[in-house]
Amino acid sequence: MAEALTYTIVAIALYLVSDWILRRIEAAYGHPLEYRTLIFFAILLLLAILLLLALASFALIRRLLS
Repeated sequence: MAEALTYTIVAIALYLVSDWILRRIEAAYGHPLEYRTLIFFAILLLLAILLLLALASFALIRRLLS
């Protein structure tokens, strides 16, 4: 149960951060972007990959230091 809750919270956080980044990009351009959904997906995917890499590196460090 705790894992499902954690995954849900992380998914919501990734969504909100991706939306915030996209809104900042659109504010810089001054208008909504044409391929907004595709750009949102790319940002979300990038954040998920970065999170995965961070978790993997923490696990590797923990294993090397043990």
